[in-house]
Parts: sequence; structure tokens; C-alpha cells
Amino acid sequence: MTDSKKKLIENYDPNGMGNSGDIFGLPFNEKTADLILLPVPWEVTVSYEAGTAEGPQHILDASTQVDLYQRDIIDAWKLGIHLLPIDKGIESKSEKHRKLAESYIAHLEAGTEENDEARELLKLINTACAEMVDWVKEKTLTHLNNDKLVGIVGGDHSTPLGAIQAMSEKYESFGILQIDAHMDLRKSYENFEYSHASITYNALKLPQVESVVQVGIRDFCEEEAQYVKKSNDRVVVFYDDDIKNGTFEGESWTIICDRIIKELPTNVYVTLDIDGLRPELCPNTGTPVPGGLSFSETVYLLTKLVKNGKKIIGFDLNEVAPGDNDWNGNVGARLLYRLCNLMGVSRGKLKWSEY
Repeated sequence: MTDSKKKLIENYDPNGMGNSGDIFGLPFNEKTADLILLPVPWEVTVSYEAGTAEGPQHILDASTQVDLYQRDIIDAWKLGIHLLPIDKGIESKSEKHRKLAESYIAHLEAGTEENDEARELLKLINTACAEMVDWVKEKTLTHLNNDKLVGIVGGDHSTPLGAIQAMSEKYESFGILQIDAHMDLRKSYENFEYSHASITYNALKLPQVESVVQVGIRDFCEEEAQYVKKSNDRVVVFYDDDIKNGTFEGESWTIICDRIIKELPTNVYVTLDIDGLRPELCPNTGTPVPGGLSFSETVYLLTKLVKNGKKIIGFDLNEVAPGDNDWNGNVGARLLYRLCNLMGVSRGKLKWSEY
């Protein structure tokens, strides 16, 4: 621990009011934090409800309501977490190309033949999305090379692809734990190469991705189901209805979690689309679906993952969108804090408490 970080910790009261404008009210900056959060305010290809580009700011605003004490982790806040400033250039680029995407989607919905104007729109959108992916990859690698832990705060679910690509340059192999209502295995949804509905399809292009284990899936197309069947168990799905049927018939959540975790290698990247949770926990997310995991079930699974010796090499939390109140951000911020702490434990920077 550096002297500057020690001084910050000595002068900070975790029971008092936090620092205004800083994630969770913590006093850390880019140099003193061990874990860097990269906000990606992007939602160009959202196909239902917009708003997820505001997710990072919404979570930041709500994060000061999160108490820092974790009963099962010693001095969890001392890990040091810092959310980088929200990049206004990325935000503006998202807004501009979201409007172009709306025009292109309207063209598709009208059923008219593709013309030069539509092809040009699609080219502009795909190029902008590819540039976003490259930007996230570059930023993630910069912080990984500075020995920082890195998490992504979206934005829609297309935002973490660059981070997953960065992980593929640092790790020979790893698995992905995906908590989600959707498979996201579409090749190019609405012809968008980097659609939020294609994140898992694109991640699986990386040979370093040993396996993807999906939990809470309950909304998918036949093409995606066929992809899973042909994947030779590279994609393992724990469907929401199978989970619910199991619990209705007496199977405990802990046994189901054991089966989920057994499918994952030691190194795990966690991608958490908040629509994997019950919609009452995230009513303003882009594509809410009935069913899903409770908050406690989600936290239990992630905690058990680490207690079983898995190493979280990176993570993302996405699809949080603001509504009439801060409920979505409140839930998102609490999930984010727990993810940060669990990553810290899994990497030996924090320790379990024997409470």
C-alpha cells in the first residue's frame, strides 16, 4: 500500500458522510484506488427502451446511499474504488448514433428495400460501435497494465466487449459467468455487428473464452437455442424456468449454485445485465422480462463463486437506466459495490471476516 493511500484511509471516516461526487463517497482517486471502474455511457443499438447510457451517472448519484460496511469482508472499503470521469465525447457520440440507429430501425420496420441511404447509415453505426469497443479495450488494458483491477459500468450490454478482449490479451483462458434474461447470441441483431443482443456471440469469437455459463435466461430466439446446442457445451445455460421448477420441487438454491459454479474454470469474467434480475428490481432497464433472480440470489451466487476459489478477473454491470426515482440506481449501486468487494477478495486484496 502506498503512503498516499495509507494517508487517505487514516483520514477517512467510513461511518460518516462520504465525498460528494465520488463513487460510494470514497476518497480514492485513479492513483490510490486498487479497483478502477470505467463508465461507458453508450446505448446506440438499444432496440426497446432507451436510457441505459445514463446508467453510470445514475449509479454514481445513488451510490452515496450505500453503507460501506460488509459483515463478511474485513474493511471492504479499504480496497479503494474509483469511478473514472464519464467521457462526454463517448456520451455525445452515443446520442448522435442512437438517432441514426432509430432511423435505420424505422427503415427495417417499414419493410422497404435496402437502399444506399440505409446502407450508409448502417456503415456509420457499425463503425462508431467498433470504435467504442476499441476505446473500452484500450482503456481497460491501460489500467490492467498499471496493476489495477477493472470493472465496466454500462451503458447497454454491448459496452463490455472491449474489456473482454483486453482480458483475452492478459489471460490464456477464462470463463464468463453471464447473469441475464437474454442469451445475447444473435449474430448481428438488426444488422448491427456490435448489438447489445450480440455481446456473447462476439465474446465467443475469442479462443481464450473457454466457456460461457448463462444464468436466468428466459427470453431468446430459436437461432440462439440452436447455437447453444451446437456449442459442444462451450455455452451452458441455466434457464430461469428450470431454476424455478427446481426450487418449486424442493431443490435448494445452494445446490443449483454449486452446479453453476462447477461449469466454470478458475478465472472468471462476470457480466451482469441487470435485466437478469426480477423486473421489480430494475423496472426501467431497456428490455425487462418477467421472472429472474432476486437480489439475494444474485449476491449469494457471486459470493459462493468466490468462496469456491474462483478468481474474478474482470466484470461489468450494465443496462441500469433511470426512472422516476433512484430505485434502479440504488439496486445497481449495491450490486456494483458487492461485485467490487468480491473481486477484491478473489484477488487477495481483501479477506473474509469470521463473523
